[in-house]
Amino acid sequence: MTVPLIQLRGVTKRYGAGAAELLALKGINLDITAGEFIAIMGPSGSGKSTAMNILGCLDTPTAGQYLFKGAHVEALTRDQRARLRRRFLGFVFQGFNLLARTSAEENVELPLLYRGDRPAVRRAAARQALDSVGLHGWEHHTPAELSGGQQQRVAIARAIVTAPAVVLADEPTGNLDTQRSHEIMQLLVALNRDHGITVLMVTHEPDMAAYARRMVHFVDGQIAKDAPNPNPTLSMPAAVGSTETV
Repeated sequence: MTVPLIQLRGVTKRYGAGAAELLALKGINLDITAGEFIAIMGPSGSGKSTAMNILGCLDTPTAGQYLFKGAHVEALTRDQRARLRRRFLGFVFQGFNLLARTSAEENVELPLLYRGDRPAVRRAAARQALDSVGLHGWEHHTPAELSGGQQQRVAIARAIVTAPAVVLADEPTGNLDTQRSHEIMQLLVALNRDHGITVLMVTHEPDMAAYARRMVHFVDGQIAKDAPNPNPTLSMPAAVGSTETV
């Protein structure tokens, strides 16, 4: 039997105390196999973002177990969790989170800089990552010189430059028009399919979630539904308008 890449067992997250206590997660169990593409959905306050923060080693559970490749993440120190993030995880955010006065290439290099890689190694890896997301020739442009879709491609290149096992995408199409949203989703699908990267994506948008092969729905701090998507979207809709310009 294949051991899941990620296992959550009875994970609870509590904020505050007394009358101000908030139970954001109520003992959730979740198994994620390497190579999956999962859409995590649910209304505001459902616990999906809290779960993603725990999965991304940005927060720790109040109770329960989080196993990553068999290691108990909940028992790691802050520095050990940081090393796990740098080695195995990549992040894509709704707001892109790019450094404004820094070129696309330099933005993508950042995770490798934190890791201590040499400049020549960083530069070569960043250019390869940018090529892989369709931005060859845009290496020296700053975010102000790029469209929203291109900025998100830079963010994805930054997420994959370390060759992570998992990419965690938090509303990756939330700031994009319909055309660019579908383009970004097809890029995530290709990274998952062609490179075996596990993709965990939070989204409110059913048409974006439709690209995933599995959907996990959160309600009131619990997993209300966890089921495969029998018909994942394989191609971008033919007639999609776009108002974005570069």
